[in-house]
Order: sequence, then C-alpha cells, then structure tokens
Amino acid sequence: MKKILVIHGPNLDSLGKRETNIYGRVTLKQINQKLLSLAQKNKVSLKILQSNHEGEIVDAIGKAKGKFDCILINPAAYTHTSVAIRDAVSASGLPTIEVHLSNIYSREEFRHNSLIAPVASGQICGFGLNSYILGLEAAINLIKK
Repeated sequence: MKKILVIHGPNLDSLGKRETNIYGRVTLKQINQKLLSLAQKNKVSLKILQSNHEGEIVDAIGKAKGKFDCILINPAAYTHTSVAIRDAVSASGLPTIEVHLSNIYSREEFRHNSLIAPVASGQICGFGLNSYILGLEAAINLIKK
C-alpha cells in the first residue's frame, strides 16, 4: 500500500478558533477526517503529524525517505522562513505537495514568497479545506503513475 506523510505546521492545531475570517471554521480534526476518508477510498495510507516546532518537522521529513511515497505539507508560517524545511524536502527526493488554506498571494507581501514551492511538485492554495483535498488527490495521482 502506498503511504503519504501529511504534515501540518505551526498554529494549525488552532484551526476553527483562530482568524476564522482568513482560515474558516474548519478544524484540524475535520481536515484529518476528510483526508483519511479520501485515502481509504483510494487505498493509500496516511501518517498525519502536526507540529509547532521546526526541528520536529525537519526530522519527520528526513526520516520519510524509504517509508513514504509522497509528502503533503502545509508548512504554515514556516513557508516563508524555513530554509531547513525547504532543504529537508529537497533532500528527501520525495514528491511533495504544498498546500495552504488561504491564498498566500492575496495576503501580506511577506507571505507571497514560499521557500518550499521551488522544491515541491506543486502548490495549492486559497481553497480552504479543498486545498487539502486537492493536494491529497494530486499526491495520490503522482504516486499511482
């Protein structure tokens, strides 16, 4: 069975309660339930991690090679600041899909630059929960080729 590592970055554990005008009312639990349901329908396995700690995310990506076939990541605020996560994604050699609930390009200028995008297979943003659904569908299509 193909395996996908899903990583949720910092503050995503507060979804549904924080800045609902930007991120909506969907909770991380609801996102994970939708992802697990879609994975089951497509006969893929997910390991889901949420961390507010850059090093933990880097470690998870670093250990992914040979265990997972793809990475689905919402690096959240680390999108714009973490060379370490970028380098880990690049070094993993795994196809990686970057997702964001909000459209990072319609927000503050500092959010317009993703350090992850140049080393990712693709990026989906601005569709709320559907960014994750579309991202997982893209990941499944990549690994089932």
